[in-house]
Amino acid sequence: MSDLWAALCLALVLEGLMLFALPGFWKRNAAEMLKMPDRQLRMIGGGVMAAALVVLYLLRSP
Repeated sequence: MSDLWAALCLALVLEGLMLFALPGFWKRNAAEMLKMPDRQLRMIGGGVMAAALVVLYLLRSP
């Protein structure tokens, strides 16, 4: 369970780093995402989750 909390904290650190280091880039991307249809955003989100799960599996497998 502590690994889950560590992973969530790391995700928040990375999100905060983007906002801190590149606020203009983040705003432009957010504005572009508002223009995208929900289906496309869901497909991108699903692809990112699937890729992350594969990488996590590969890192955790002996």
